[in-house]
Amino acid sequence: MSVGWVGLALALAGGMGLGGLYFAGLWWTVRRLPETGHPALVTLASLATRLGGLLAGLWLLTAGEWQRAVAALVGILLARVVVVRVLGPARATPRAA
Repeated sequence: MSVGWVGLALALAGGMGLGGLYFAGLWWTVRRLPETGHPALVTLASLATRLGGLLAGLWLLTAGEWQRAVAALVGILLARVVVVRVLGPARATPRAA
């Protein structure tokens, strides 16, 4: 069965959305770790939540078609680049010398 361009574009856009949520959630978690009393628990809970959402979203996006899966994974990688540029080192808190 052939996958149309519209399906691939939607999978790419959906992958970008999922990746954006995943990596923004990771950024948020890392920023909150110094404030928590149980950093290991927070890290594991965040990982389980982010990974569960990402896998469920991929399952829905791909509909069992490998072409859509590749498009969605490319979208996730593109989202990583965008999130790193938007929330990267320029937004980090300056360290005391």
